[in-house]
Parts: sequence; C-alpha cells; structure tokens
Amino acid sequence: MNPTDDTTEQVGSPVGPGHTTEEPVAEIRNLRVEVGGRALVHGVSLKALPGKVTALIGTSGSGKTTTGLALLGEYPPGAHVTGDVRLAADGLVGYIPQHPAAALNPARRITALLTDIARAQVRHLPRAKRRSAARERVLHALAQAQFPNAETMLRRYPHQLSGGQQQRVVLAQALLLGARVVVADEPTTGQDALTKARIVDQLAAVAARGIAVVLLSHDLDVVRSLADEVIVMRAGQVVESGPAQRLLFAPRHEWTRELLARQPQFTRSEGSTGTGRPVLRVRDLTARHRQSTRGTTDVLRSAELDLCAGESLAVVGRSGSGKTTLARCLAGLHREHDGEILLDGTPLPRSLRDRSRAQLAAVQYVFQDARAAFDEHRPVLHQVARTAIRLRGTASTPATREALATLSGLGLPEHLVRRRPGQLSGGELQRAALARALLAQPRVLICDEITSGLDPITRRDILGMLTALLRDRDDLSLALITHDLNTATLAHRIAVLDAGEIVEQGPAQRVLTAPSHPFTMSLMETTTRLGAGTRS
Repeated sequence: MNPTDDTTEQVGSPVGPGHTTEEPVAEIRNLRVEVGGRALVHGVSLKALPGKVTALIGTSGSGKTTTGLALLGEYPPGAHVTGDVRLAADGLVGYIPQHPAAALNPARRITALLTDIARAQVRHLPRAKRRSAARERVLHALAQAQFPNAETMLRRYPHQLSGGQQQRVVLAQALLLGARVVVADEPTTGQDALTKARIVDQLAAVAARGIAVVLLSHDLDVVRSLADEVIVMRAGQVVESGPAQRLLFAPRHEWTRELLARQPQFTRSEGSTGTGRPVLRVRDLTARHRQSTRGTTDVLRSAELDLCAGESLAVVGRSGSGKTTLARCLAGLHREHDGEILLDGTPLPRSLRDRSRAQLAAVQYVFQDARAAFDEHRPVLHQVARTAIRLRGTASTPATREALATLSGLGLPEHLVRRRPGQLSGGELQRAALARALLAQPRVLICDEITSGLDPITRRDILGMLTALLRDRDDLSLALITHDLNTATLAHRIAVLDAGEIVEQGPAQRVLTAPSHPFTMSLMETTTRLGAGTRS
C-alpha cells in the first residue's frame, strides 16, 4: 500500500482537538506473510489501543485472519514472515476463534478448564483459602464475560453448551489470564439478531474495561455497532483505514464503497402467490433429539407448513429454535419425528435410506458448511456430476457436460471446478454445492444458512443466483433456512420459529412490516437497531 494514498489514515491516531495519543498494547508494522511464493498479507499495519475496538473487514481470503493471528505469533506452516509485531510488556493476547469448541478440551468440565488458570493465580494465599479464592475468580471472569447462571453451567462439558456459551467460556479464559488484547474472529457468524446483540454488548463490555479488541468480521452491522477504527483489506493489503464513523459512512476507496453497499432488494418471481396446490406439506411434525441415557427431548412441536410450486418460504428464528431440525426432517436426514411430510400428497419416508431415487432427487438439501459436504480428495466437477449419474441415471459423459454447464452458469469456470475442494474459496464451494443439488432437477430445494459464513459481496451474489433460479424455473420451490431477516426478504412467505414452535407465518411483506407475535417484533427491532449501528 502506498503510504501517501489518501484513503489510509493513521489507525489509532487522534482525530480532533483535545485527543491525546495513547500507547498501543499491540502493534503490527508492515507485515508480510508469504507461503509458497504467494503473499497472504503484504504491508499491513495496525495499532490495538486500550479500550478501543479495531475492526478488520474484507471478503473471504483478504487476509483478516492471517493478520489477527499474527498478534498471537501464529502463522501458516512454512510461512516466511517479515515486518514487526510488538506487544506491550504486559500485552497478553487472547483469541476467540470462529468455532470456539475447537479451543475447549471436550473431555474436561467447564469448572476444570477455568479453575486450572485461576489456581495458578492464588498460590500466594494460604492453602486453606486457595480453593474458594480460585472459584471466586472463575465466577468473576464468567460474570465479566456476561455468562448468566454461571454456577449451573460449571459442571457441564463443552459439547453441552451452545456456541454462544462456548464463546463466553473462551472469553472468560482470556480474562482470567489477564489479556490486554482480545482477537475476536467472526464471533457472530451464523447467529440470529438477538444473539448478535448480546455478543455486541459482551465485546463492548470488554472494551469498557480497557482491553483492546481486534474484531475480524464480515458482519457490517456488528462492525457499525462496535468499531472505533476500521481497516479494509483486499487480497492481503490494506486499501483504506480510519475512524469508523468516517470510513463506514463516507468511504473514499471504490472497493470499500462496494463492500459497504447495502444489500439490494431481490425481485421475487411474479405469479407465485402460494394459492396453487402444495408440492410439499408438513402436518403435525414433532421432532426429537436423543439425550443418551436421559431419553429424548422435543425440539420441534406440531409444525405445519405448505410449500407451493414456484414459491419460496423463509424459515427464520434464533439459534437453537429448530430451523435446521425442520430442514433435516424434510430432507430425510432426521428420522426421529412423528407427523407427516407429503410430496405431491404422498407421504415421504422418514429416512432418506428408505426414499426412492425419484424422491431423493425431488427434495435436495444444500448444507451450511459447504466444505464439509465435499470429499476433499476428489475434484469438485466429479462430485457435482455424480448427482446426475446416481439420481437420474445419466451416463458419465453427458452428466459431466451438464455439470460444467450448470457450474459455468453459477460463475465457476472449468479450470476451477477440476480442482479439489481445498483449492476453492468458501463462496466458490457454496456455488458448487448449489450446482450439485440442481443437477438432481429437484422440485424442492432446501438451503440451510448457506450465506451465513460469507462476506457481503459473495452473499449478495449467492442470493442473486437464488432469485434468478426462482424466476427461471416455475417448477422449483425454495425453502430458505436463515437467521437473517434481510436474507428472508427474498421469500414470498415467512415462517417464524421460536423454541421449537412456529409462532407466526404469512406473506413476507406482512410479517416483515407488521409482525403480530412478540418474538417476531423483538427480532425485527433488534435487526433494525443493529443495522443502524446502535447498541441496546
């Protein structure tokens, strides 16, 4: 980056009269990380100031995580690193990963994970007082991490906590260790508006204690609510940086303006009013999860839905409300349920193993984690073409031609799809997953949070493709599982799930502008507040 470029300001510098320069607790200067001759980041600089939130934004692969992990001294294997990473004498750095479960030992209870840290800090006390002092420190750290009912959670294992609770435990560990800097890597990915608002409050409370927060995020609403300084990255370089209020509301660089562009309004297919004969009907569906030796727990109760030809239905709700369980029941991936799922009036078997090829082809499922849905050892093209071979009986050569045409129509050229999944980005793999489902020529396409982990530009592209599919194929129906009300504007109708029950459903315009249930109202209000960049 040319240091004279007027789109880059000194991050952390005073921005007006009366401001004083603060010493950073962590600083990166002119960082370059190179692997195999390719620069992952180049010329990146930032300052982490006490009590301030510095946000790094950019598309997938822009270098945000590489830069954030540099503060911890962690780099990819075989990396050649130049530049300086400096920490204050007491500048311990804590890290909250995108998937916090990976940072917690699954074989140890929460109390053990935290007490091990606290115990080392009370060794100077008389032996008789150490246990109670360590416990007091643990509970204090959990309270600072805004963990409610901490006493009741201490005996649980990590897998018995939600993703948000796991995140708070990791934060409590960092606070116990006395971290002066906390790096939060995509902390709101896949979260509903209410959970996002709690995470914003949680990180704001951390900053209010004088801790520097480095936020790596594609969630622009969260960045608007939290950030003091913003750094915009593209292809491993900083293209613009400066105070959040200036940069987010008056960006100077063309790439920043494109990244910050508001989500466009997607045009719904004309003539899909939902009054025709339903293709898919759900009647009195009650689904359960097994709790090992403790029996089962109902996670979805008495759900009833209709999906007509050419129609799109968005199922929205907070994390854990039962959205994905409903989707998996429709696809035959969750067999622990009662009630009926009817395709053209004919009951579908509960398990996909008992469904015919025609039934499997008719109802297709696109997973949230596209990378986990592909075999890492086989080329993407081969896996996409396999759908037409297995479910429609198409010969290999014409199946490959059809797969190439479909992939090309979704913006994936032949040279790219002949690679293995590990060589494609998350957005590219999500398009490939969509192509694979379309090769079955489905009647119903179920998309489960397929845009939740994507940056704004890639998300807009994927939603635009879904809009075009509905416009071009009158026989295709779409079930869109999402936590994001902005994404739900794509749909003709919306069903709102809360605690396993459908609390409201109806035309999208009516639900989004005049919700009738208190939970929907709360979801709308929180979404509006986050979009405005304000905290609760």
